[in-house]
Amino acid sequence: MKLSIVIPIYNERDLAPQALARIEAAPLPEGVARELVVIDDCSTDGTREWLRDYAADRPHVILKLHEKNAGKGAALRTGFAAATGEFVIVQDADLEYDPREIPTVLEPLLDGRADAVFGTRFLGHTHRVLYYWHSVGNWLLTTLSNMLSNVNLTDMECCYKAFRREVLTQIELKEDRFGFEPEITAKVARLGCRIYEVPVSYSGRTYAEGKKINWKDGFSALRCILQYNLLG
Repeated sequence: MKLSIVIPIYNERDLAPQALARIEAAPLPEGVARELVVIDDCSTDGTREWLRDYAADRPHVILKLHEKNAGKGAALRTGFAAATGEFVIVQDADLEYDPREIPTVLEPLLDGRADAVFGTRFLGHTHRVLYYWHSVGNWLLTTLSNMLSNVNLTDMECCYKAFRREVLTQIELKEDRFGFEPEITAKVARLGCRIYEVPVSYSGRTYAEGKKINWKDGFSALRCILQYNLLG
């Protein structure tokens, strides 16, 4: 049994070595092999060159290089297409989410209870206190998504999402940037998948520390919620 850990990266030269070391060291359940699918989204800060060296002598690392910056959603499409594991999980390279919690996210999949598992930052785990209006915006977007998709998630925008690979093969993803989150939520719900949520910790970054999502992505998420829930 194999887990494909799909890791989109853009301009994370300082964090990439630490992030990948922690992902490599994350404990996995017995009998689960690890595959890292790393997608560099045309980094310009040396990340790309470092990743080439990193992947060169690691056969379990699949490296994909975008020739132009296309966005997180586009990077994930590339990664999902390259993944060969029975299970697939999204892991950001910015260390906002702790790879040691991957087994927690996987558990409902391995137990056969779930087809998709979403992490949530709002069900009791440790989290860094940051922007109030981000939390309000997340709540509003998650609530609207729930109303239109008829699921009851608490954190639609959480990075940690894991799937049976056959679920992903049934979904055509289109969004290039952070619209991936509402798009995949709508399409997984439309398939009638068994969805579980698990609490995860969160150590968010400030914009000064390199956070990339912005207010424009909030409006894009709203468009995606309406488009993919109402129009398919």
